[in-house]
Amino acid sequence: MKLKFYTRYCFACLLWLATMACNKNKGGAVPPVVDPPDEEIKPQNDPALAATIGFFMNDWQPKTFVIPAATNTVMPPAATSYTVTVDRSEVISKVSPALFGNNANTWMTQLVNQPVLINHLTKNKPGYIRFPGGSISDIFFWNAQPNTPPVNAPAKLVKADGAVEDAGYWFGKNTADWTLSVDNYYNMLQQTGNKGLITVNYGFARYGKGINPVAEAAHLAADWVRYDNGRTQYWEVGNENFGSWEAGYRIATADNKDGQPEYLTGALYAQHFKVFADSMRKAAQETGKTIYIGAVILEAPAPSWETNTFKNWNAGVIPGVANTPDYYVIHSYYTPYNTNSTAAEILATGSSNTKQMMQYVKQQLQTYGVTEKPVALDEWNIFAVGSKQMVSHVSGLHAVSVLSELLKQKYGFASRWDLANAWENGNDHGWFSQGDEADGIPKWTPRPAFYHMYFFQRFLGDKTVAVTSSHTELEAYASSFTSGQMGITLLNTGTSAKPVEIVIKNFLKGNRFYWYTLTGGTDNGEFSRKVLVNGSTTALAAGGPDNYLTIPANAAVTANGIKLTVPARAAVFIGVDKK
Repeated sequence: MKLKFYTRYCFACLLWLATMACNKNKGGAVPPVVDPPDEEIKPQNDPALAATIGFFMNDWQPKTFVIPAATNTVMPPAATSYTVTVDRSEVISKVSPALFGNNANTWMTQLVNQPVLINHLTKNKPGYIRFPGGSISDIFFWNAQPNTPPVNAPAKLVKADGAVEDAGYWFGKNTADWTLSVDNYYNMLQQTGNKGLITVNYGFARYGKGINPVAEAAHLAADWVRYDNGRTQYWEVGNENFGSWEAGYRIATADNKDGQPEYLTGALYAQHFKVFADSMRKAAQETGKTIYIGAVILEAPAPSWETNTFKNWNAGVIPGVANTPDYYVIHSYYTPYNTNSTAAEILATGSSNTKQMMQYVKQQLQTYGVTEKPVALDEWNIFAVGSKQMVSHVSGLHAVSVLSELLKQKYGFASRWDLANAWENGNDHGWFSQGDEADGIPKWTPRPAFYHMYFFQRFLGDKTVAVTSSHTELEAYASSFTSGQMGITLLNTGTSAKPVEIVIKNFLKGNRFYWYTLTGGTDNGEFSRKVLVNGSTTALAAGGPDNYLTIPANAAVTANGIKLTVPARAAVFIGVDKK
C-alpha cells in the first residue's frame, strides 16, 4: 500500500477515536467506521470528437460487458516478465461503430439463399458492408437488366496500355445465382442487421459516349440515391480512380463529346466529383434523408515508377474538391504487392502503416488548405502471396493489429476486403471459403481472421483508453465499458511466449477476469490455415471451431494480479470484471 494511504488511515483513526470520546461524553451513539478507498480513482473525461471520426460516431451506443461462461482450468503464471499498464481515466476516444465492416461483391451468389453465410453475418456482425465491389463499381450499372447497359456505354473500353477489350459490364438487376443483385444486397443487410456503404459508378463519367457523360453518370448515381430512399447513409464516388487498372483511367477520345483528356487527372476527378455530389445531395433532399459522400484520395506518397495521374492525384483532388466531400476515402493492402512476405514482415505493418496513413492524410489536407474531415479506410487487407498468407492465422493477427490501431488513430470508418473471393491456391482475401479449395473445405467456412475479428469485438468496450507495453513484440490495446468492466487485447507478434501482468490504473477491479486465446495450428509452417480458440478447433484442414459462440472463456481470480501467458504468434482477448 502507498504511504499516503497509511497517513490517511491514521488520521481517520484519530478522528474516529476523538469522535467516539466526544460522543461518549455526550452520551450519544458511536458512528460506524467508514473504510477509506484503496486508492483515489480519477474519473474518465471524454476528449472532443476527432474530426477524422466525425459523423461516423453518430450510431455510437454505450456497451454492457456480458460475463461469459467460463472455466478455471487454466492457471495464470506465477511469475511474469512483461508488463502492460492501462489507465482507465485517460480516454483516447469513444469507439466508432463503423470500423469493423467488410466488402460484398457481385460474384459471391445472391447471399439471401445462403443460410450458413447469413447466420455468420448475423452473429459476427460487421456493422457495415460495402457494395458493389472494388473496381467493378466503375463498370456497374445498378438499375440495368443483364446485358443491357445504357445506350451511351461503349461496347469496348481502353486499357492502360492502349489495348481495347470488351467492357465486361455488371448489372444490378441480374438475379442469376452466381451474382448479387442490388435488391438482394439490401435484403441481405436487412436479414443480418447490417448497414451499407455504396460506391457509385464514376468511370461512366469518363468513358460514356453521350453529349454530357458527367451529367449522365451523376444522374445515374442520384437515381440510386432516390431508390435507396435513406437505407444507406454513406456513399462514395468511384473506386481507385487514380489507378491505371480502373475503368475510365484512359478513354477513347474519339468517343468523348465533352473534351475530356485521354488520361484522367486528379483535378478532373475533383471537377466531376462536385457534379456527382450536387446531384446526389439534391436526390437525398427530395427523399428527406441525409447522406454523406466521400472522395477518393491516396493514403501514402506515390512510388517513383507510378503514372503521372497517380503521382499528382492528391495535388489535383484535394484543393479541387475543396471542402465539398463529407469524408475522404483511402485503401491499403499493407504489404508489398505480389510478394512472398514472411509473418514478421506482415505483422510489422499492422500498427505502423495504419498510423502512417493517418499522419499522411492529415498532412495532405493541411498542405492543400482544406478542412480536416472523417477518414474511411474502406478496403484493407494484405497483398502477401505464395504461402497462403491471406487465409492464415497470421492474417487474423494482422487484422487485430489493424483494428486496434484504427481505434487509436481515430479513423471513422473501415471495411475489410472482402467476404468471399476465389481460392487461387491460398491467395484469397475472403473472410469465408467459396468451397473451391482442393481439400474439400465446405462453402462459407470461416477463415481465421473471422474468429479474430469476432473475439476482438466481443471484448471491445465503447471507449478506448491509454495503454503501454513493456515490449515491442507485445502490442496492447484497452477499452472500457459503460457497464464498468475493462476490455484488453494483447497481440504477441514474436516467436516466444510472453508471461504478462496487466496493471490497470484508476479502476477498482472485481474478483475475476476472463480471456480467450487464439493460436494457429501446426500445418503450413508459420501460416497455419487453422485457428484454435482456447484449444478448440476444427477437424477440417482449415478454419476454426464451429461452436465459437459457446466456447467457455478461461477465468482466474484477480487477487494475485491479472496475469496470463500470451503464446508465440497469438492474440488474447481479456475482460476484467468491476468491483
